Amino acid sequence: MDFDLPGDDDSRRIAVREWVKANPRPRGRRLAEAGYVAPHWPRPWGLDADPIHQLVIEDELRRAGVVKPVNPIGIGWAGPTLIHAGTGEQQQRYLLPMLSGEELWCQLFSEPGAGSDLANLETRAVRDGDTYVVSGQKIWTTLAHQARFGILVARTDPDVAKHQGISYFVCPMDAPGITISPIVEMTGLHAFNEVFFDDARIPAENLVGQENGGWALAKVTLGNERVSLSGEGALWGRGPTAADLVRLARDAGGLDDPVLRQRLAEVYIEGEVLRLIRLRTLTAAVRGRQPGPEASVRKALADAHGQHIMGLAKDLAGAAGMLASAGPLGAPDLEWSYGFLFSPALTIGGGTSEVQRNIIAERVLGLPHDVDVEAGRSWAEARSAIYAAARQPA
Repeated sequence: MDFDLPGDDDSRRIAVREWVKANPRPRGRRLAEAGYVAPHWPRPWGLDADPIHQLVIEDELRRAGVVKPVNPIGIGWAGPTLIHAGTGEQQQRYLLPMLSGEELWCQLFSEPGAGSDLANLETRAVRDGDTYVVSGQKIWTTLAHQARFGILVARTDPDVAKHQGISYFVCPMDAPGITISPIVEMTGLHAFNEVFFDDARIPAENLVGQENGGWALAKVTLGNERVSLSGEGALWGRGPTAADLVRLARDAGGLDDPVLRQRLAEVYIEGEVLRLIRLRTLTAAVRGRQPGPEASVRKALADAHGQHIMGLAKDLAGAAGMLASAGPLGAPDLEWSYGFLFSPALTIGGGTSEVQRNIIAERVLGLPHDVDVEAGRSWAEARSAIYAAARQPA
């Protein structure tokens, strides 16, 4: 960790304070026009802010009680992809309403047979004049029932290698032929959906990048997703932290049970390790370095950590943990009960833990990209090849 935030007399802090003074209680559109929603984005959508400038802006807005628009998939994932590969017309049409929160977005990636291995997707998009006709099914689509647009990957050429025949689209969620069916979680809430495409027509101008070039863009989106899902909170960057659980235990007078006390110490240590990894990533950004596979490292650790926190919180609630209204150590808080029920999803959503470990194995340990069993090699031969590669000097 190697960075210091500027003091109160820094000109960037003063600029934000003066803006907030001139714009008390700003709405989403005003914040977006000022570049404060995603200040690291290029102008005119952001401020081309470096990491320190971003932290200054966040700090000042938080002090002033300013709340940014909530549009996680749009701002976190779709927007960076459109900036990377979208046309000028697409950027003009979509980015400002996205930043302001006026148009919510969803992500149409996973399918019943293509979750962890997204390249196996079967949803088809066939060019017909100035439209694409889309047929297929998506699943686990967060906020599809509320979204105005979705980012869609579909197969446009079934006769080439699976990674090469995929295209990336902006999908209007109210297009005829699209049916949205809710998936109710065991939390009792409804955030996920199934989405069915029955010859839905999407304008050809909604193609992002080149036809059949969507796999590279999907990786851009997923890279941003894994960073976005790696905040400090136990539930994909939201919700309570291990430190919150420790505070509850301390305020309740501590723990007499040595096993529970040890588990509490372990989740606190995990939380500190993850906090330092996050600061290390921030330091790399401040120095102008790309974080590399750190996003996958942190997500793989953070997802299991979230489950550890929520499982311990439920155990600390004792018999009262069977009540939805009971939190750990008598804390009346639905957040903990919801978190316990939701936490099994953490190691699946946004790229399973197995996928993250494959990325780490390939990019950090230098292990082979794939096991070529179909080419005639036995599992024993493939395993021997992996072990041999692992023994090579770094």
